[in-house]
Amino acid sequence: MAQSLQLSEVADALGVGSHELISLVGGGGKSTLLFAIGRALRGEVVLTTTTRMGGRQTNGMTPLVAPTDDELRAALHHDHRVLVRDRTEPGTPKKPGKAIGPPPTTVDRWFDIADHVVVEADGAKHRPFKAPAEHEPRVPLRTTLLVAVIGADAIGRCIGDQCFRPMRVAAIAGCGPYDRLTPERAARVLTSDRGSRKNLPSQARFAVAITKVEPDNCHLVDETVAALRSEGVVCVQVAEAR
Repeated sequence: MAQSLQLSEVADALGVGSHELISLVGGGGKSTLLFAIGRALRGEVVLTTTTRMGGRQTNGMTPLVAPTDDELRAALHHDHRVLVRDRTEPGTPKKPGKAIGPPPTTVDRWFDIADHVVVEADGAKHRPFKAPAEHEPRVPLRTTLLVAVIGADAIGRCIGDQCFRPMRVAAIAGCGPYDRLTPERAARVLTSDRGSRKNLPSQARFAVAITKVEPDNCHLVDETVAALRSEGVVCVQVAEAR
C-alpha cells in the first residue's frame, strides 16, 4: 500500500514547477486541494474558478471581485496569494449565493501577471466523481497541469449513488449506472478523452489525485493507482480533502 500524502505535500508530489497554471477537474475535494496547493506554492498566486464554488469557501481569504489587471497586480504585490471571483449570486442566510468565476480567457491572461494560477475548472455537486457534460470542463487554454480529482469513497460503490452525471460515467466505463465503479472502470473514465482528460490542452501535463483515502478503502485505491500507472499516469493519494 502506497503511503497517503498530507495536503501540504501534494504540490511537490505533482512536480509543480516555478510557473504553472493548474486546473482541477472532477469531484472529491477540488476546493480543498485548490487552497492547499495555493498555500504550498512560492511567489504570487491567483486562486480562482471558471465555474461556481461555494460563496463561503474562502479559506479565510477576502475575495477580490472582478479586478482590473492593475488591481490584481497590486493585490498580489501586497498579499502574494489572492482569491479572485467575478461576482457572487444572490443568496439567503440559510443558502448563501455561489461565487461565479471569470471566463477561461481571463484566467489565461492572469497567467502573465502571477507566478502561478490555480483554478477550479469543474463542478460535481459535492459528489466524489463525475464525467463531464458537453459544456464541461472550463479549462483555460494555457493550463500547464490538469489534475483530475476522485474521492476514494466513489471506488467500489454504485455509480448511480456516488457519481455526478452517472449515465455519462457508466457509458465511458462500459457498464450500467447501477453497477459498481470498480478500480478498472474508474481508471477507464479518468484516462478517457470523454472523461477526466476532456479539454486537456495539448501542452498540459495530466495527473490524478485520489482523495479521502482511508484504511477501509486503501485496497481499492491501490488497485486504481496500479491501473492508472500502467497507463503512465502520475497519481497521488491524499489522506484528506473533503
